[in-house]
Amino acid sequence: MNQALKKILIKTKKQVFSEIIGNNSTKQKGEGYDFCELKEYEYGEDVKNIDWVISAKMQKPYVKVFYSQKELNVKIISFLNGSTYFGTNTFKQELIVQIASALGFICVKQADPFASYIANENLEICTKKSKQIFNVNFMAEQLYNYDVIGKNMDYGKIIKELFKSIQHKSMIFLIGDFFNISKVDLKLLCQKHEVLAIIVRDKFEENPIELGNVNFIDPSSNKSFEGVLNKSTIETYVKNVKENDHKLYTHFQNCGIKFTKIYTNEDPIKKLIGLLR
Repeated sequence: MNQALKKILIKTKKQVFSEIIGNNSTKQKGEGYDFCELKEYEYGEDVKNIDWVISAKMQKPYVKVFYSQKELNVKIISFLNGSTYFGTNTFKQELIVQIASALGFICVKQADPFASYIANENLEICTKKSKQIFNVNFMAEQLYNYDVIGKNMDYGKIIKELFKSIQHKSMIFLIGDFFNISKVDLKLLCQKHEVLAIIVRDKFEENPIELGNVNFIDPSSNKSFEGVLNKSTIETYVKNVKENDHKLYTHFQNCGIKFTKIYTNEDPIKKLIGLLR
């Protein structure tokens, strides 16, 4: 395994397992640890749940009722296209590896099974459903070594394939830079699953500086661009990015999708914990 990837996994695992992250619970009553209420004992109920202090005061047996613990089905979808091959501090692809690994370790810690996918022009399974740490390591290795050059995003196709392929109700994490989102429509997916979005960006992408004459290569299409990166060009570009993001945020809000944005110069753990709480 690549030494840089080993460092990412060791650091991420240490952070996740040192954070206080509670187990997932639902509002359904049953076996669990989160207290719900006291009620009168009924024949056939587990005597281990009797609250003897309250029962003595009330002169009749009372039992504790708890919220049931519900195992989540988690799907981690990494959008790996050419535009993730960029970063002034850390490449966006590497940040996606950190985020996906952190989510995987959180699943392991909470004993929730997870599966992972790589998405761009096609949707492919990265790792199958598992609760084991080796699955996190294997996923990270696949994402880290994935060749994103020449890959474009087809959001419309990917969302349709996710809707068809994920049968059981799941918690779906979408991780990507979410540029050119005209074909992003998550309404149907959100009706069937709980969707959370993690936007990965580099500060330079949103606020570039004047560089004068430039020669860029688009890693998604391998096409070169020659031009002048001056104040006027930057203003037009920034305006387009803001319009893209306004549409994206509005769509997320309309679909009830929780989301956060993580930059390449930030530590993703704190923002992930905030998103999950």
